[in-house]
Amino acid sequence: MTLDEMKLALSALRAARFKGLRSASYDGRSVTYGSDAEMASAAADLEKLIAAEESAPVAPRRRIYTTSSKGL
Repeated sequence: MTLDEMKLALSALRAARFKGLRSASYDGRSVTYGSDAEMASAAADLEKLIAAEESAPVAPRRRIYTTSSKGL
């Protein structure tokens, strides 16, 4: 899930929770939660994932070169 998708899901979840609904729909997907506590937990998890993704440094990509020889 990309950062934009996580933000979209979080905003849909918050909007549904604010309206008192137990299901949230975003990007053609629909999720139904059993209780408000489950929705709160899902929102907290998304917030943690978004915060981690935004604060994570971008690591440089490594290149691995392979060589072979007959050993002669």
